[in-house]
Amino acid sequence: MAVSEGVMKKVLLSYTYVAIWIFLSFSVIVYNKYILDQKMYNWPFPISLTMIHMAFCSSLAYILVNIFKVVDPISMSLDTYLKSVVPIGALYSLSLWFSNSAYIYLSVSFIQMLKALMPVAVYSIGVSFKKESFKKETMINMVSISLGVAVAAYGEAKFDVFGVTLQLMAVAFEATRLVLIQILLNSKGIKLNPITSLYYIAPCCLVFLSFPWFVMEYPLLRDKASLSFDFWVFGSNSLCAFALNLAVFLLVGKTSALTMNVAGVVKDWLLIAFSWSVIKDTVTPLNLIGYGLAFLGVAYYNHCKLVALKASEAQKVRVQQEDDSEAGKLLEERDGKDDEESTKKNENRI
Repeated sequence: MAVSEGVMKKVLLSYTYVAIWIFLSFSVIVYNKYILDQKMYNWPFPISLTMIHMAFCSSLAYILVNIFKVVDPISMSLDTYLKSVVPIGALYSLSLWFSNSAYIYLSVSFIQMLKALMPVAVYSIGVSFKKESFKKETMINMVSISLGVAVAAYGEAKFDVFGVTLQLMAVAFEATRLVLIQILLNSKGIKLNPITSLYYIAPCCLVFLSFPWFVMEYPLLRDKASLSFDFWVFGSNSLCAFALNLAVFLLVGKTSALTMNVAGVVKDWLLIAFSWSVIKDTVTPLNLIGYGLAFLGVAYYNHCKLVALKASEAQKVRVQQEDDSEAGKLLEERDGKDDEESTKKNENRI
């Protein structure tokens, strides 16, 4: 009974973490759409919005790391920072800039459909960087996901070439960032949780974004004398973005990254339903058919990842058991030798 209660508590906690992450991720996406869309809040400055997020998150991460000591900072040299963190920060800034820009031109539902290409991009770039091994079955699955997204795009009622290009570039930059994290950080034993990631990467993003901002958005903001900055709207939006990073820390730390991927699929369907029912975006039957095909491909991809993860863990357990067994045999042999030597000594004394 006690074991059952413990298992039930663990399951309930896992579902709670998943629900919190889905709610916050859902909120940030819808909130960003509300701010940037010209038919809603009408503040079409995606670089500025991203910079506000980065400045807010940098400040809070600094307070949590250096004042409240919630997590310890990572020991990192300047050379490591410049060679490992800066490239990741550059890619992250581009990914956020282009993904936020896409909300101006595309519906929330269609953007979620395009994001289904993320496993395709991560796998393809991983193979090119030799971090993933090429497998025919996996590539066939990637092609099926791509075809599903293509069908969804063909059925999109408000297709915008520029918006699609922005979102595809965002996916490409984000996938490259995820692969480079494995190459530049994980391979060197540097593990960053969401708080330390913001602590080191957010200031870097802020610097990178300042260059296109100064050229593209600063002149427009300067000329719009009537434009007012609503601290409540942007403050609450930034707080949601920071809370989402904390939710990622909880979800991945208490469950796994794979759980977050599966939860992401659920979140995407909820966003599509919300976009259609509340925002009144047009979702065509061909959209749903195409995304349904892509969804099956992504689900199979996550299933394969889960099987591989279980196999890896089982292998580790077997190796540990073999090591323990070998150590036990060596201990028995040593004890046996000690007994023989003791017996010989006693015989000699006699």
